[in-house]
Amino acid sequence: MRKVLAIALNTFRETVRDKILYTLLVFAFAMIGSAAVLVRISVRAEARIIQDLGLAAISIMGVLMAVFVGITLVYKEVDRRTIFTIISKPVQRWQFILGKYLGLLLTLLINVAAMTGGLLLLNRGLGDGWAWALLPAVWLIYAELALVTALATFFSSFTTPVLSATFTLCLFLIGRLSGDLVYFLSQMPGAALRAAAVGLYYVLPNLRTFDVKGQAVLGQVPDLRWMVGATAYGCLYIIFTLAAAVLIFQRRDFK
Repeated sequence: MRKVLAIALNTFRETVRDKILYTLLVFAFAMIGSAAVLVRISVRAEARIIQDLGLAAISIMGVLMAVFVGITLVYKEVDRRTIFTIISKPVQRWQFILGKYLGLLLTLLINVAAMTGGLLLLNRGLGDGWAWALLPAVWLIYAELALVTALATFFSSFTTPVLSATFTLCLFLIGRLSGDLVYFLSQMPGAALRAAAVGLYYVLPNLRTFDVKGQAVLGQVPDLRWMVGATAYGCLYIIFTLAAAVLIFQRRDFK
């Protein structure tokens, strides 16, 4: 475990020096800050505008960070040939994958915490108090980002950054629209097609499970059982995704 933590901390140091990370973070704060301008031209529901835009910024920017940083986690080491130095040491390949994943998770945690702090301060500064009801929604956003990061790590373990980004973003969009896609396909003729739609619904990630932003903006606390169930679902999907990434990475020949 010490080797995994060492790789994770090294990955964290690498990612915090990534320019794209700061660009996305600045853009996220700009989106959150723009809510203050919209409040001035809004007649009602000022707090809801701030909170809705703020949560959307955290989610969107978090996904972009997870994708565009995650897709290079393994590829960079292969492209720079530093992978030979790493695997020549007493480091198992599963430790390498897990360490890279945890390092990016730590980076995302700090960035999500910073964006959440900015949103809470803005909400408080405009006289709407501390919006603690948003924290459950932020937690599920982070759980969703952890799953997206696992997908990016999986694709990064065997393909190029361009294809990794394409596949990860496609799965993200499918995960957000999975319910609608299944309903659409279920209306198509043919039992085989309907069965395939149901199968894909259960195999592909259902990211709607993590979306409670609407309840949070209305000041409603999500049901605890739903929170626990969504978190458990995310953890299980992450475990299987990382296991698949390790299996593929174990079979790669870097000679």
